[in-house]
Amino acid sequence: MFEVGKIKLEKAILLAPMENVTDISFRYICRELGADVVYTEFVNSEGLVRKSKKTHSKLKIIEEEKPVGIQIYGGAIESMIGAAQISEQENPDLIDINAGCWVKNVVGCGAGAGLLKDPVYMQQLVKGIVDAVSLPVTVKTRLGLDSDNIKIVEIAKRMEDVGVKALTVHCRTRVMGHKGDADWSWISKVKEAVSIPVVLNGNVLTAEDAKRAFDETNADGVMIARGAIGNPWIFKEIKDLLNNGYISTSFDEELKIKTCLRHLQYGVNVKGEKRAVLEHRKFYTGYLKAFYNASQIRQALMQVYEYNQVEDILLKYLEELVSYKSVV
Repeated sequence: MFEVGKIKLEKAILLAPMENVTDISFRYICRELGADVVYTEFVNSEGLVRKSKKTHSKLKIIEEEKPVGIQIYGGAIESMIGAAQISEQENPDLIDINAGCWVKNVVGCGAGAGLLKDPVYMQQLVKGIVDAVSLPVTVKTRLGLDSDNIKIVEIAKRMEDVGVKALTVHCRTRVMGHKGDADWSWISKVKEAVSIPVVLNGNVLTAEDAKRAFDETNADGVMIARGAIGNPWIFKEIKDLLNNGYISTSFDEELKIKTCLRHLQYGVNVKGEKRAVLEHRKFYTGYLKAFYNASQIRQALMQVYEYNQVEDILLKYLEELVSYKSVV
């Protein structure tokens, strides 16, 4: 059972925090398509306490996307406490601490997976945040720095001891990054060690992966990251498979293209047309994957800056796809 504050879910399906991906428009489309809980991009604690407008903009959430967690990262205790208190003012459902980012410049500052170098210090940092805010605090982390330093069971116990309400485990080490197979066997070991909810992350790219993750590990939740980029209907597919034993909805070309446009429209409403259109470009590969003549359409979409232009290209392309299918 994923029980965190007011959130209470059996077999929770969560959208992972992802830099430059999980903005409001993407979170909202994922919630619409079945994600139980969504998370912001990771928010830099130093930027928040130094009152960076760009950093603070990442905290913006809307009522319609709830339940939502704000994820913060950093290596300095006072800055992380300050960032958590600032985040709390935005009224999320929880605050999540990033102890898993493997990127070199983040780890080098003692943030993200860099916290795993010193479990005692990590515990002190997390305790400071738990004591400073009234919202539930959760942590997302990795198995350890490398295969010789897997400390996830120790870390889990330390997190529970200071009041963390749930733990998400990316089942790779920091050295692995996104490479290699995630080792899900650690989830059951962590669950034996603590009583708080444990969420599995890593190598969950399809609905079948999610079902297998629940079946094999008895995780309280599964967190989807790269499997959702350009494929937000994965949440609906997972729920279909878990609840019905099969995937009932067929996500054809029309549904995918119209979902892509709705996603973009949400972005326009939140951050303005030009910025939304530019930032949406990273999603076209996923939305148009395996479609006839998709590469040429993506090239055309990279040349436009207005929503109406995108809509015109995609709706004409949809007509082309329908005609192509009827001939084939």
